[in-house]
Amino acid sequence: MPDLNLDPQVLCASSALQECGEAVMFEVLEYGKLASAFALRYDNVAVAYLNRCAHVPVEMDWQAGQFWDMDKRFIICAVHGALYDPPRGECVSGPCLPGARLIAISLSEQGGQVYWYPSKRFQPVF
Repeated sequence: MPDLNLDPQVLCASSALQECGEAVMFEVLEYGKLASAFALRYDNVAVAYLNRCAHVPVEMDWQAGQFWDMDKRFIICAVHGALYDPPRGECVSGPCLPGARLIAISLSEQGGQVYWYPSKRFQPVF
């Protein structure tokens, strides 16, 4: 098994994540399998999630990088209409089971850059 690279990974410039704007898309290896992920800014905080609905495991964006409902208040699954609270990823409306949530990917911002943090679950794609 290769060594795990746990160094923070540059995702984008902080300015690329506009408040309730288009998501920055990126790919990760989830337990060794390629998976789509996205980062958004809500209430001035950058968050990232796996691009996978908690109801049925399908990608949620209706167009690449488009995850907001019409009011730009919730992350929406374009397939099922499930609504998710942006800072917590918790499903607040729709067909999800109680307590369902999006799978978070750790982020930080430093020096005008957004970084994501690999883990045992998520590794960079090289």
